[in-house]
Amino acid sequence: MKTVPIITAKEAAAMVKDGDTLLQGGFGMTGNPVHLMHALAETETKNLTFIGNNVGEAGLGGGRLLRNGQIKKMIGSFFTSNPEAVKAAQDGVVDYELIPQGTLAEAVRAGGAGIGGFYTVTAAGTDIAAGKETKIINGKEMVFVPGIRGNVAFVRAWKADTAGNLQYRMTEQNFNKAFATAADLVIAEAEHIVEVGEIEPENIHTQGCFVDYLVHEHTTIEELGSSGSVSKSKVVSEKRMNMAKRALAELQKGEVVNLGIGIPTLVADLITPEHGIILHTENGMLGVGPVPEDGGGALEYPVNAGKIPVTALPGTSYFDSVDSFAMIRGGHIDTAVMGGLQVDENANLANWAVPGEPLLGVGGAMDLASGAKKLIITMMHTERDGSPKIVPTCDLPLTTKGAVDMLITDLAVFRFIDGKLTLTELLPGATLEEVRAKTSAHFVEKIEK
Repeated sequence: MKTVPIITAKEAAAMVKDGDTLLQGGFGMTGNPVHLMHALAETETKNLTFIGNNVGEAGLGGGRLLRNGQIKKMIGSFFTSNPEAVKAAQDGVVDYELIPQGTLAEAVRAGGAGIGGFYTVTAAGTDIAAGKETKIINGKEMVFVPGIRGNVAFVRAWKADTAGNLQYRMTEQNFNKAFATAADLVIAEAEHIVEVGEIEPENIHTQGCFVDYLVHEHTTIEELGSSGSVSKSKVVSEKRMNMAKRALAELQKGEVVNLGIGIPTLVADLITPEHGIILHTENGMLGVGPVPEDGGGALEYPVNAGKIPVTALPGTSYFDSVDSFAMIRGGHIDTAVMGGLQVDENANLANWAVPGEPLLGVGGAMDLASGAKKLIITMMHTERDGSPKIVPTCDLPLTTKGAVDMLITDLAVFRFIDGKLTLTELLPGATLEEVRAKTSAHFVEKIEK
């Protein structure tokens, strides 16, 4: 059995060269090789192309490199969690490329597996696909995505043995497993380094043949950023809670369900064991439980896609982002409940970008919208200025085309029946006249009694 050298974070950082493409594992600050990133921030290395789900948080992880001006280009799916990354992109300080979360994970997996690229329905017909090769496969428009590789990969493991085998903890697999396969030089930061044989073979997630160096570092709660503590409850309006309750009523016992950020997260708080609903989160967990009452945040608990510590129900399983999005793209998620900015008469959804607004992230929305068997959108019926959000044609950047099955607003419930936007229900306090006045899209009225 080989022995992988154990080096310091400073020695590891010195191996990254000017102009390198750096892959960084982690989801937010969970499973993030923060010590390697901070050691790199102490060097003069610059002009880096950074690839990761997000650029850490302000001053943490990749965020520290960004603040130092060491990043030339950032490639990822959700920069919004770091306001400094959003500002740097919008001010033209750094180049950037947005890639849907599942597409990013699969592109790196392909690169690590020696596969040139693949076609996916995710992002077809959206701004993300502009200028890219497309093809009709099995009657669906698909976008070609080339495989991704890097010069160096920094990953974070819970446990490593001296042969370089890695074990990840809970939702810390995320992007680490794929990223560890797709670089010329792979350096793993680990909480524990043990002798060969101390990790059971079935618990090894990344095999030692992928790993070149190990670094032994302990993570503190401060280094976990926003996931470092348990999220506290927020005051929720009656209208938003009514939407959450109505969405919950649509979910069936035994369904595998993914809940997006915003109003859909309220649904999770309403789910009880009696509902029998299995919650899925994009960063690698099936069987998500409620937010814990207290504790040390992501030091003690897994996190969901909102980077919020959660509990695990009996039967929960953990996996990496590649497997998570295989579940999504493969049609194994029964229902996705997502927020929306606009829905139009053709069941198109816009929910990820508003021109000019400080938002720079698509996350897993495009994958979920096109991959879930049923798509439910929850959103306020109008903008704050009173302008309609249910429109004839979306004029905001599209998330997906023709995929919305059901729409729940603070006023009403709509379904797409025989391809037509159909009003089927009024929510408490709403009138038909109000819905008509506040909806610019044409719709059929078939209100359920």
